[in-house]
Amino acid sequence: MTANLTKQTQFDAIIIGGGACGLMCAVQAGFLGKRVLVLEKNDKPGAKILISGGGRCNYTNLYTTHKQFISQNEHFSRSALAQWTVDDTVSFFETYGIEGKEKTLGQLFPVSDKAKDVVQVFTTLCGDLGQEIWCDADVTAVEQNADNFTVSFERHGKPQTLSTSKVVIASGGLPIAKMGATDFGLRTARKFGMTVTETSPALVPLTITGKDQPWYEQLSGNSVFCRVWNDRASFEENILFTHWGLSGPAILQISSYWKPGESIYIDLLPGKDITEMILTEREQNGKKMLLAYLAGLFTRKFADALSDYVPAEKNLASLTKTELEDISILIHEFKVKPAGTKGYDKAEVMTGGVDTNELSSKTLESKKVPGLFVGGECVDVTGWLGGYNFQWAWASGFVIAQNL
Repeated sequence: MTANLTKQTQFDAIIIGGGACGLMCAVQAGFLGKRVLVLEKNDKPGAKILISGGGRCNYTNLYTTHKQFISQNEHFSRSALAQWTVDDTVSFFETYGIEGKEKTLGQLFPVSDKAKDVVQVFTTLCGDLGQEIWCDADVTAVEQNADNFTVSFERHGKPQTLSTSKVVIASGGLPIAKMGATDFGLRTARKFGMTVTETSPALVPLTITGKDQPWYEQLSGNSVFCRVWNDRASFEENILFTHWGLSGPAILQISSYWKPGESIYIDLLPGKDITEMILTEREQNGKKMLLAYLAGLFTRKFADALSDYVPAEKNLASLTKTELEDISILIHEFKVKPAGTKGYDKAEVMTGGVDTNELSSKTLESKKVPGLFVGGECVDVTGWLGGYNFQWAWASGFVIAQNL
């Protein structure tokens, strides 16, 4: 009986967090003959995997490089992404029955369109490899002793402690609280004297308030393919007008590069020149009203909204040079000053996290605390929309497993 209990509670490492990084770490450690325990706060593992991509799970991006990640050290992710590549991700999932299909811009989804299939791969492998996943386990503290760590947690309402020589913090970031997200990983890093860079919601809708809100509200539901940019980044994808502001892929992307008080710009006709288009059109249809012309380019509802800013009731032939210039600025440099974001509850990820200077880029082990590893969203590495954050999670989980 005693020997059995010892075996159950002796682990080469304890992984805090049963998300993408933690699950990959557990499986890869198992392949290397290491026995680990995953402590997951929720009642089942992979909660954010299950809701990602509308329940379909965009599990990697075929075009991943370190350039699609935001970090104070833009080169930090290179090593992990080289150790576990996109090809490795594709092969791994194919080996365990998940074929990928590419959607837009390199985004890879399971052919089944079921995120639960991705989680099932990990739970099955953990079972086969003898790795433990304890759910409903809320970790309250990690203490460092002379030669090991003590991990304190509550499981099914009962306090427990375990000792281990290695600890992996894979507890995610601040989004999304209702999925169990907390600042545990960041608090633990700070407790061990590690610097944490400022965090903010990322891949998140932007809000408009005040006198401009009714204008956006009237367009709620309209989706337009645009180029959205500021002085740090530029993205060409759809934007979605909502009753509280702006959403859609391009907005989520630029939100990671936006700071409060700044403006962003929208080109409503990327790759085209509205002035040239109007001049060409008026040679044949000079009597056409500007409103009718804009309704042909967008929707009537959208054209009506734009008419607040342009002489929509004039015909094309009578537009002056100044008016054409104003129309061009409106269409190609539509200026938006967001009031804020929808916050961590609606953000897919966060920027910031454990400072990359605190970790070895090759192993993701803490430089200050040997035996303590940090991976996934806890680290100051934030990917673009479209599967990049999963690729970082898989890669960081793999890298940590090699060094446990």
